Amino acid sequence: MISWFIGAGSFAALCLRHLTTDYGMAFDKIITSEPTRGGRGMKERPSLVEEVAKELGFPVCRTGKLSQDNGLKEALLTSMPDIIVVVDFGQKVLDPFLSVPRWGCLNIHPSLLPQYRGAAPVQRAIMDGCQETGVSVFRLVEEMDAGPILGQKRIPIDSHITSGELFQILAKEGGNLLKVVVKSCIDGNSEVREQNSKLASYAPKIEKRETYLDWNQKAAHFHNLVRALNPQPGAYVLVKGRRLKIWKTALGDTFSGSPGEVVGFHDEFPEIGVNEGSVLLLEVQPEGRRVQSGAEWSRGIHLKKGDYLDG
Repeated sequence: MISWFIGAGSFAALCLRHLTTDYGMAFDKIITSEPTRGGRGMKERPSLVEEVAKELGFPVCRTGKLSQDNGLKEALLTSMPDIIVVVDFGQKVLDPFLSVPRWGCLNIHPSLLPQYRGAAPVQRAIMDGCQETGVSVFRLVEEMDAGPILGQKRIPIDSHITSGELFQILAKEGGNLLKVVVKSCIDGNSEVREQNSKLASYAPKIEKRETYLDWNQKAAHFHNLVRALNPQPGAYVLVKGRRLKIWKTALGDTFSGSPGEVVGFHDEFPEIGVNEGSVLLLEVQPEGRRVQSGAEWSRGIHLKKGDYLDG
């Protein structure tokens, strides 16, 4: 079987690692995006897929815009892959890549399609307080995340799990599901189910404005936002005009405090009043400093009960 892998982002990198190391899949070609530049000195930053591929000893093909890459189109028509696995690539995949492979382009999507089509399905599911999500393997078509489904698995969402932790679980389960789907394609007994677009919901990318936390938000929503935005891009509040990133919280048991008020401490972790409850600050990061426990941070600024954390 001839197979290609196309991907770029963090979920793609996780899937590539599981597919090759845990599930024994071999790819004749691994394709990823061109490096970006950033940080001090604007150094070249390869994609996360490229980093994982090189770590595992696999060669990588870089492409700027897949739909205009004549070299890859020629390779496609020459090698005629049986399957192309496309994960977290960030570009629309068009013909001839969609139509040439025998079993098409298969995508591992971290949601129960047609729910949460789009760029941020895991983050949006956690933001919405969902208790369940899943992973889908479907065949790409030109419409976003709308192709027929070849396999799905449901996954519970723990009330304290972060998006980063959930991505890890979904990547491993997605890799196993893809292996099952590919075997069914080889054996000629794959089951294909069309999506019902009337039931579709969408998960647009996270906007910068959504990373700001407000003490007037309801406790459950505040907690869910923190989980959803960990590890990227992180959620923050303003304390005396400076950003305080909040990486980990727990729901408190106090309902009498005002928004932003320090209503008490649990094992030295500050409990802050919000709308309809309170939250414990378990892990925070003051502006320009390292990540630290909420207890360490509160001791450092001599926080006490009755203080207010305002902007």
